[in-house]
Order: sequence, then structure tokens, then C-alpha cells
Amino acid sequence: MIESTVFIISAPSGSGKSTLVHRLLASVPNLVFSISYTTRQPRPVETNGVDYIFISRKDFEERLARGEFLEHAEVFGNYYGTNRETFESATHQGKDLVLDIDVQGARQLKVAIPQAISIFVLPPSKEVLEQRLRSRSQDSEEVIQRRLRGAAEEVQNYTQYDFVLINRDIEEASARLASIVEAERQRKARMEEEVRPILESFEKIK
Repeated sequence: MIESTVFIISAPSGSGKSTLVHRLLASVPNLVFSISYTTRQPRPVETNGVDYIFISRKDFEERLARGEFLEHAEVFGNYYGTNRETFESATHQGKDLVLDIDVQGARQLKVAIPQAISIFVLPPSKEVLEQRLRSRSQDSEEVIQRRLRGAAEEVQNYTQYDFVLINRDIEEASARLASIVEAERQRKARMEEEVRPILESFEKIK
């Protein structure tokens, strides 16, 4: 059984990452989204078990002690983590796994799964990012400023990623993200099982 290819997608908050991921899942077949566990409170537009799996800090720390997470990170005082069973389930289904995680988590996951493909989404500028954060009307001024400071640190890590995607236009960025996934699926190692019977068919005419 071929292991799932893991696609890690990271970006500063407000970069359009969630929209890009939703479009990717809708346009490219055989992808499974890894729903992260978190201890933060859900936003009004979020649904438990769809956007995140919301659990208590105590529950998270108990799961962490049992080694249930492939990666975890603490961001702005809240835990986030990826359950190991998600990867195992995707492999069993013969599907690839998409993760929406931050820089800390991506770094850990690349250690656990070195062959994972990492993609960093950049906003066109700090000004555009701030405009997008404000247009959501979800955060206080203090939170917006905190997210901007966090973004300034996060964007410095783009060199650690396999691909960088600048989200100037959502249609263009969505198409490029899908093309990255499709191209990675055509790598020789992934195609081995499909190629073998074709080669064997040519053996018959020697």
C-alpha cells in the first residue's frame, strides 16, 4: 500500500489559506482534509468537527502525553494538533492528506514525515493582509495587531517550504495550488504501481 502524500499548507492568518484549501478539496479528487484539534473557542462561523475539533486544554494535554499527535503547536495561548489516525486513515482510503497548519507544526511534521510537500501562502503585502483581516470583522484591534506582528515573523520562514504561493488573485492562486498537487502526484515514485503493468506488457514482445 502506498502511503498518502501529505500536503502541508501554511500562511499568516488572513492570507486566504482557508478559501484556497476549500477550493482545492472541491476541485481535486482523492484528497482528505485533516481536521486539526484545538483548545481555542470556536468562532461564530465555525462548526465543531468541520473546521476544527474543539477540545479542552486538559483533554489535549492528555492526548499529547499518549503520543496521539503527529505535530502540535501552541499559538496565542491555544494548542493545535494533528492526530496520527488522520494520516493512517487517508492511507487506508488511498487518498492524499491536506493539512492547514502553522509554521511550528509544519516544521514538526516534516521531521515525522520528511516526504511531505510543504506550501507557504503569502499575501501580496502587509497592507493587503491588514485589509483582509479588517474586512472579516471578527477580531478586535488588539487581535488584529497581534496577528500582524505574528505574520511579520511567519513570512520569514517561507524558505523552509517546498513551494511559495502568492495569493494576489484567488482564482489564479487556486489554479496554481491545484497544479502543484497534480504535479506531485505524477512523480515516478507515486506512479510505480501504475507503470509496472505497462512495462510488463512490453516484455511480451521481446
